[in-house]
Amino acid sequence: MTTTRMPSLHQGFALALISAAAFGTAGAFGKSLLDTGWSPVAAVAVRVAIGSLVLLVPTMMVMRGKWHTLRRGWPSVVIFGVFGVGVAQVAFYQAVQYIPVGVALMLEYLGILLVVMWLWLRHGQRPRTLTVIGAVLAVAGLALVLDVFGVGSINMVGVLWGLFAATGLAAYFIVSGDDSHDTPPLVIATAGLMLGTVALGVAGFVGLAAWEWSTSAVILAGNAVPFWVSLIGMGVAAAAIAYGLGVIATRAIGSKMASFFGLTEVLFAVLFAWLLLGQLPGLIQLLGGAIILTGVIAVKLDEEAPALPVEDTPRVEDMECGAHSPALATE
Repeated sequence: MTTTRMPSLHQGFALALISAAAFGTAGAFGKSLLDTGWSPVAAVAVRVAIGSLVLLVPTMMVMRGKWHTLRRGWPSVVIFGVFGVGVAQVAFYQAVQYIPVGVALMLEYLGILLVVMWLWLRHGQRPRTLTVIGAVLAVAGLALVLDVFGVGSINMVGVLWGLFAATGLAAYFIVSGDDSHDTPPLVIATAGLMLGTVALGVAGFVGLAAWEWSTSAVILAGNAVPFWVSLIGMGVAAAAIAYGLGVIATRAIGSKMASFFGLTEVLFAVLFAWLLLGQLPGLIQLLGGAIILTGVIAVKLDEEAPALPVEDTPRVEDMECGAHSPALATE
């Protein structure tokens, strides 16, 4: 039987950052396809389909002797695929039909607040001051990066779709961080991408989303390249690497921390849009990026400084006789 060693906390943070960078490539690769006539859902469906195929072989290797783990882990696979992949993608692209992309992204990333609320209501992890401050800073920085204040009136239908996308994003992080079963994280990602492909295909088939494609050349870094270059780029980087490492990282560092780290995807998206599409970020976007990073650091510091339970505080009589509380004894 093979064993799967989970990454350490520091390795988890590194994997989360790599995952965010990989997710950040989706915008540039996707934009090149949309400009040639691809519909958003068709491009995303091919992206996650390629990603699931890339992950299939390593997943089969990981699952040797562990197929029994699916008896407990299959609900996570279904929720991840339907909500974390399918709903998040379809709802987002439905939203951008009614509201600007920046506003849609802003609404979708409110999913990090849903993660904090879920952990509070379901697991009793009440957010502390630094987490609240970090959340406020992160959302404020995100608003600047996406320039949501530069838009006019907002269509409420688009807002509702954007909030629906937020539930999908929250499901992605919550399911990824669930350690109540021993199904390997890579299996969650691969099977979830397969189910997500099916969900996106059904959305296109029933007419919920447009399904169009083109074989015309795309423009990347100022050069015309075959359309499949962008598809492979999205499938390998923005699906296989992004989802695969993202689920493993979230299992290692927890849903809350991973969701805030996920905000750096927006910063990487701006970077790749500059490198591949020539879209230079403005000063406001750079300021917003700095504020986002400040918010993430605040949450990181909060995670590293657990509060001392009241009942573990040393009593006066214990201190007088040289005894220590259990919390202090384990320092």
